[in-house]
Amino acid sequence: MDLRRIMETVNMIDNENLDLRTTTMGISLLDCIDSDSDRACQKIYDKITTKAENLVKVARELETEYGIPIANKRITVTPISLIAAASGDSDYVKYAITLDKAAKAVGVDLIGGFSALVHKGYQNGDRVLIKSIPQALKETERVCSSVNVGSTRSGINMDAVKEMGQIVIENEKINPLNNGNLVIFCNAVEDNPFMAGGFHGVGESDVALNVGVSGPGVVKTALEKVKGESMDVVAETIKQTAFKVTRMGQLVGQEASKRLGVDFGIVDLSLAPTPAQGDSVANILEEIGLESVGTHGTTAALAMLNDAVKKGGIMACSHVGGLSGAFIPESEDAGMITAAEKGILTVDKLEAMTAVCSVGLDMIAVPGDTPAETISAMIADEAAIGMINNKTTAVRVIPVPGKGVGDSIEFGGLFGYAPIMPVHKESSAAMINRGGRIPAPVHSFKN
Repeated sequence: MDLRRIMETVNMIDNENLDLRTTTMGISLLDCIDSDSDRACQKIYDKITTKAENLVKVARELETEYGIPIANKRITVTPISLIAAASGDSDYVKYAITLDKAAKAVGVDLIGGFSALVHKGYQNGDRVLIKSIPQALKETERVCSSVNVGSTRSGINMDAVKEMGQIVIENEKINPLNNGNLVIFCNAVEDNPFMAGGFHGVGESDVALNVGVSGPGVVKTALEKVKGESMDVVAETIKQTAFKVTRMGQLVGQEASKRLGVDFGIVDLSLAPTPAQGDSVANILEEIGLESVGTHGTTAALAMLNDAVKKGGIMACSHVGGLSGAFIPESEDAGMITAAEKGILTVDKLEAMTAVCSVGLDMIAVPGDTPAETISAMIADEAAIGMINNKTTAVRVIPVPGKGVGDSIEFGGLFGYAPIMPVHKESSAAMINRGGRIPAPVHSFKN
């Protein structure tokens, strides 16, 4: 045992906000399909409560044994649009309520998978699920929803982009906070342990445990020791720090999988910030040398950070997956909030930053009178960045009724609060109303 390394890890946990952000059990519901929705829901409830019965218990045991905080315990399931399509039901709210009850029964924080994959077109179950999203989120507490509207291989489904803008506005009318549980993706991944966009892909095993690790505070502290050094030294420092953090995630993930008797899936090393002081991606970028995140040079610094994190993680673990990079949510990062309040960080700059990191326009609060077509256009822009760059991008945007630029909204807890950010007033409606598909880029044809 190397006492110095043990104490280094203890310090990371005690003083630098290092934690295991989530242990997420992915559960396939393909064997729960039934033409009778009542039977299907009973099968879903039984399978989740059986497979995940000990998830929280094991996570707490590992917290005690290793002294590593595990912030969240979560579940993902097969996209419900695929499971419920056999029922012929006119809405799938019943399925969402079943997921919510199962999540509460096993004690997890969130359950993801009230989802549809429509990047190339709709099947009937997709249409029903998407129309069910506002009511499903209204009637549940722990359910998360996602819709994949584009991919590098298939292009962008602009009919779905238009519809999702309308769904965001419907959520706003019910409760704007419900949009915090809805993510619209391009190139969604099947093993994402983070919410609200997690679901269990059809290519995954029956049950798998995925781990999400986060350590913005650890990275910032490491960079404080190399002030004035070249960018090569900065990148190497980030890479070595990411290696240590990922090793911790792999250790806990493998042990949890063994105790639960399920497959070990992946470690997602995403620098996921929280509103807590010292747990900010923005502060890392400022430590690199920016007076404020959002100023010129931000995209370059973020690109280097994201790449170094991935390189360190890949060296530490053979099964790195999920999103793995740096999240830049406006409301969940104290540094991002400060820069947005000062007007230094704008939606346009955030969009540019998403071209080089995970994942997209995340937890962005916008004026309550923002038209659905403008929301759809924001989704289309992000999907285009993902499609062209062969990466995952997403939008989680929250229009706030009665609020305008200069106001803010309090989300509470992990979501923090967000200043209302200005959006362009010029209309995108004529483009969005065209519908159809944006074709896949030429580099998608790689066979």
